[in-house]
Amino acid sequence: MSRKFPHRIKCVVVKVGSSVIASYKLKPHRARLQSLVDQISILQSQGVQVILVSSGAIVLGRGEISQNFKPSDLASLQACAAIGQNVLMRTYGDLFKKYDLSVAQLLLTWEDFDNRARFNNARNTLKAILGYGAVPIINENDTISTDEIKFGDNDKLSALVASLIGADLLVILSDVEGLYNMKSERKEVIREIKDITDDIRSIATDTSKRQVSKGGMIAKLDAIKIATHANIPCVIASGETDAVLLRILNGEQLGTFFYEKEDKLLARRHWISFLAKPKGQIIVDDGAKAALLTAGKSLLLPGLVSWEGTFKTGDVVIVQDRHHQEIARGISNYSVQDLYRIQDKKNKTEVIHRDDLVLCQT
Repeated sequence: MSRKFPHRIKCVVVKVGSSVIASYKLKPHRARLQSLVDQISILQSQGVQVILVSSGAIVLGRGEISQNFKPSDLASLQACAAIGQNVLMRTYGDLFKKYDLSVAQLLLTWEDFDNRARFNNARNTLKAILGYGAVPIINENDTISTDEIKFGDNDKLSALVASLIGADLLVILSDVEGLYNMKSERKEVIREIKDITDDIRSIATDTSKRQVSKGGMIAKLDAIKIATHANIPCVIASGETDAVLLRILNGEQLGTFFYEKEDKLLARRHWISFLAKPKGQIIVDDGAKAALLTAGKSLLLPGLVSWEGTFKTGDVVIVQDRHHQEIARGISNYSVQDLYRIQDKKNKTEVIHRDDLVLCQT
């Protein structure tokens, strides 16, 4: 039985992990990359736009300078990324030249998604690149990223890019064949998943033991949650499988398929939930918690217990209960300084309007 997608695939985001790109010798895996480029060129000729989110800069940089062990200090990691990004793009450029396809490099940080103006600019730039028929190759800007603006892994970046452009499919290629059911007697790939439940997360394990790999299966599930809530189906598959992209888009049941959520979040609410980086936390009492979760109310000033962070008016904050469990995210109408100034005024001021509040999703 072939796999059915909800609609025709016209734009696909493909994330390729470092373990697929680099060999054990920390050099580009030419045969694998050539196969990937061959497949992308075929899809482009069929009218399918392909956006490539490619890891590999740091590991290729280490290979270029014969650094066997991954550095621990930020400056050395950023230096490796700067060196390796050039190797990565040169390799892709050479391989795509065979098909007269141009490549475009986009280096992003979370600030490009967190800031609405930069978010829109990134989307417009990406659309323009696709309009020219070029292949966008996206990576995190590791050369300048700090802990405050890092995605953490390119799985999440690929999901954010898919949401940004409104892709029809996200494919995450790794060194595993999909999500394995580690609780079964036989190590089997789960072929389809409708919801990422606690039970699904409990069977996920970091099956990759490659030294060059960064994101594990939990990171992939977190990324897929972002994409599926934007109505984008996802597939996790092995980048070592022959013609894997073409076979997936032809409906072959490779890897693990994740259904898109039917209750798609609107663009603004999706941005609040997943794309904006929270700048602080607001802790609320039990009455406010009940009003948010069961009555669909706005968050009012009297329900606040305390707050943390350095958020300003218009920033996204996490709303937590007294036990510090996250119950929602929303756009604050007040800065930290404002809250300290008005905290003794027990009026009905809306700290977060219900239209700017998104309850936690499962």
